[in-house]
Amino acid sequence: MLLRNCMQQRVFGLVWRTTPVHCCRHNVVIAGMHNGSWSIVSLRGMCSNPMQHHSVHPQQSSGWSLSEDPLPSLLHLGFTEGQARQLLYEQCKGHHGHKVTMHLCGVSTLISLGMRPSNILKILQKCPDLCRVKGVQMQQRVDNLRKLGLVEGSLQRVISYYPKLLTLTPKKVNVVCRFLQEKCLFTTQQVTEILRNFPATMVEDFEQLEYKFQYAYFRMGLRQAEMLQSGLFRVSLVDLHYRHSFLERRGQYQTPDKKGQTRIVNPRPKDVIGGSEYAFLSQVAKATQEEFRVFQKLILREQEEEEQQEEELSGDEEVEESGDG
Repeated sequence: MLLRNCMQQRVFGLVWRTTPVHCCRHNVVIAGMHNGSWSIVSLRGMCSNPMQHHSVHPQQSSGWSLSEDPLPSLLHLGFTEGQARQLLYEQCKGHHGHKVTMHLCGVSTLISLGMRPSNILKILQKCPDLCRVKGVQMQQRVDNLRKLGLVEGSLQRVISYYPKLLTLTPKKVNVVCRFLQEKCLFTTQQVTEILRNFPATMVEDFEQLEYKFQYAYFRMGLRQAEMLQSGLFRVSLVDLHYRHSFLERRGQYQTPDKKGQTRIVNPRPKDVIGGSEYAFLSQVAKATQEEFRVFQKLILREQEEEEQQEEELSGDEEVEESGDG
């Protein structure tokens, strides 16, 4: 149902606007917060009869106004009063004097997944932007994750661990998954595993993601299954380079040849990549933290020198071209 009545209400210099939107009884627009009180314009009452013109007459209080309290809607969804107030506070925090839109239909979609209000509150504290995702959009994103292989149980765990995943459009998620299959040659099942265990991969830069894969594949000799087992997508490209190069220069790691053979026994990829820095240094590299820090500074210096040389060569080529002209 489409809300055709567009309104504008000015109170103490604050402007609230409602534009034509898909009707949802749990759409709430939060205008701000002052001294613990919320200034809210709710679309809920206006959606009951779209053909009837509705007007909003906010009650003035301390320079702010309140047209409808959203607490009953949150209580109806299963939140306690304390949880509901905490949720509203989190949404208003950092937006003093600015309008903030909250779509409770999106919240109800999370409840339909069997999540408890207490868990949902934690999710929304981690990712406040989820409250601004419309219910229809939220459902489409959940359905897309199911199509990609996240079954019940895994789906809820991924959302709880990395709620930002639901702020991404299905198109964005599908593009990354297709990239992993076509460019990195992961199987469909392996892509699902990446989505389940390393969901932050969905927001990584394509160039960095591909280079990380190529580094692990060509420089370290890892295959796709080993990459997943080692937790490759949980570490940054910089940290991966530091650890591998540190071992390589100490003679503790060797790139396998075309047959996958080495003259030394390489440590397990999981131990090189997946463990903490302390475990990596004490159990794998057998080195001190001070030695590792000195090595990192050396790598940075080498990179700076390489960049400087490239700039000088580029400058010389430009001079030669201008001279030829």
